[in-house]
Amino acid sequence: MRYYGSVYRPPSEARSLIVQVTYGCSHNTCAFCSMYKEKRFALRPLEEVLEDFRLARQVYRQVDKVFLADGDALVRKADELYTVLDTVRELFPECGRVTCYASPASIRVRTEAELGRLREKGLTMVYMGLESGSDEVLTLMRKGHTAAEIVEMGQKVRGSGIALSVTAITGLGGPALLERHALDTAAAFNAMNPEYIGMLTLMVEPETPLYTWVQEGSFQLLEPPQVLEETRLLVEHLDSPGSVFRMNHTSNYLSLRGTLNQDRDTMLAEIQRAEHDLSRLRPESWRGL
Repeated sequence: MRYYGSVYRPPSEARSLIVQVTYGCSHNTCAFCSMYKEKRFALRPLEEVLEDFRLARQVYRQVDKVFLADGDALVRKADELYTVLDTVRELFPECGRVTCYASPASIRVRTEAELGRLREKGLTMVYMGLESGSDEVLTLMRKGHTAAEIVEMGQKVRGSGIALSVTAITGLGGPALLERHALDTAAAFNAMNPEYIGMLTLMVEPETPLYTWVQEGSFQLLEPPQVLEETRLLVEHLDSPGSVFRMNHTSNYLSLRGTLNQDRDTMLAEIQRAEHDLSRLRPESWRGL
């Protein structure tokens, strides 16, 4: 396979065939993010994309999952995405799942009919970053969208029949916005009711605006007990029946997993145990992205 620059994928796509459909991220100005900085966003030539799939068929006997990289494959023209999905179905009839990252902007340009057609042709799930349900946090972190816009686009995906996986980041508002970040993020998740909710914990990457702010002292990171407090507030206010909740990324101090709403009390009890015994937390040196 041919890859240009660093390739990123969700943890659940570890065993997927990854083919770049676009290069980079169409937004790529979030203050906390260091991804895709070495390349400009561009559409990869369609014939190259299709050729990579043909090459992969020669190499791999079994392909169960396909992830369309990079940061915003959904932004391509609908007809081109149909061609990509048709090619996947023709070359890999055994493939049961095709996914990609999507931004609120790329979802907005897709009509409801186009999203439905993409689902019919095999796009089973998209990953979207909420980051926070607080507009104050989103503005600070240069997300480029309001919480209401992100929620609206998440609901649009859900209405099309495409599964939705949404992520947010604990600690993104710092101590000053701890409560607002937790409560507004829970409310945004509840409004979207996605199939999957993923929580990361903020890590500061060099060569990002956030790194500079931390070095200058204008942004304070949460201490582990504050991370637990924020997580508890979030989970307490989640009301998203059927959503699979995962907080098991290596960035997290505490690993949580369950299905809402039935496992909420169990997860809250685990948070409470950690609040009383910080040795349950992942050591700082073991955290990663």
